[in-house]
Amino acid sequence: MKRCSSLLLAVSSLLWLGATPTRALAESRPHYGGVLRLAMKETPQTLDPAAPGAPASLSRLVFETLVALDDRGRPQPLLATSWQSDPGSQRWRFSLRASVSFHDGTPLDSGTVAASLRNSNPEWKVISTGDVIMIETESATPDLPADLALARNSIVRRGDSAKLSGTGPFAIAQWDAGKHATLAANEQYWGGRPFLDSVQLDFGKNDRDQVLSLDLGKADVIELAPENIHRARSENRIVMSSQPEELMALVFGRDPRSEDETHARIALALSIDTAAVNNVVLQAGGEPTGALLPNWLSGYAFVFAAGGNTEHARAERMQSKHLPNWTLGYDASDPMARVIAERVLLNARDVGITLQLTSTGSADLRLLRTPLASSDPHVALDELAKALQLPQPKLGNGSIGELYSAEKAALQFHRVIPLLHLRSAVALRPNVHDWNILADGTWQVSNVWLSGERP
Repeated sequence: MKRCSSLLLAVSSLLWLGATPTRALAESRPHYGGVLRLAMKETPQTLDPAAPGAPASLSRLVFETLVALDDRGRPQPLLATSWQSDPGSQRWRFSLRASVSFHDGTPLDSGTVAASLRNSNPEWKVISTGDVIMIETESATPDLPADLALARNSIVRRGDSAKLSGTGPFAIAQWDAGKHATLAANEQYWGGRPFLDSVQLDFGKNDRDQVLSLDLGKADVIELAPENIHRARSENRIVMSSQPEELMALVFGRDPRSEDETHARIALALSIDTAAVNNVVLQAGGEPTGALLPNWLSGYAFVFAAGGNTEHARAERMQSKHLPNWTLGYDASDPMARVIAERVLLNARDVGITLQLTSTGSADLRLLRTPLASSDPHVALDELAKALQLPQPKLGNGSIGELYSAEKAALQFHRVIPLLHLRSAVALRPNVHDWNILADGTWQVSNVWLSGERP
């Protein structure tokens, strides 16, 4: 009897040992189904990628571009399978992917692609023929494939009722502008159906409400402000963050009108202790900078000195005989913006420069945050110049030397004082798997899957 019991125990042990890894494997294996609930601070009025203010990470779930950029900023096929240009990089030919349909069932064709690209780039000459798109630009454009990877160049089918249709892994199932949206899985997605059944988005949630939603199980993913990343990690939350990518800068509305004003702007730039702002105010949620592009992207940002040199700032201020009284504007909806603006004011006062803060009306200079538009440095610099209303950089052969010279030229008139590059981040519940955030802050959700949470 004892022998039989021992045998049964041995068999049971073997079965248990065999079942345990199988169960664990099943729980860790991606599977279909589930609703991902995401809370955001933004209140987007549209997902139309061509519209100002459309959140790029969300638009990319619904709409796709001809070209995508990999982690190193290199162009990869997406809706276009291949491309080539003439020797002058002024005429380009893109071959379209076959067997792709829009969410409304309409097949992707060159005519619709051409119409979409003309809408976002009226200065281009776009010709459609068969399964090929021909693009002709006014001047040499060696970075055109990377330019086509910008969210605003997504391919959109615009119906008669102004309804937008894309080819991405998710389709718009419900849209309540600025409040709520539901994106449903595209069952016929050419890249394979996403694991999730849908993504539910709640907009207009402040930092406190987002954290509360996560803790109460009402949200699976929330955004984290740069200043909250360190705290979230110290609380053992699951945090995914990008490289420092969003530029925070002081931007003047015009060029300096005199040598005195130029000296005053240089003195202001030197006076701001960006290291203290990053370490104390932002809890190391960013990276102090004197450059437009972050160092991980350009490789030379460290050459542009950041502020925090009071002695040199005072010496520069002494070169200005008539100091201006500037008004500094900031975004009243961003609590951290006021804190940083007040820091700028105090640093400026320490070297004899007077600033007045305002959150309404016009201002001589403004504290602005501009996200990186691309992980290609040339396209990123070009887009930053447009956003900050700087002269467009001249980028001929696309070399790092030319890129550095172009950025240096963009900063030489002191229209912009770069302060910090900020990280973007999210916090996840333990049941969210395979969420990916790229270096430039772009979310990748098509491979995300949900598991059951253990109590």
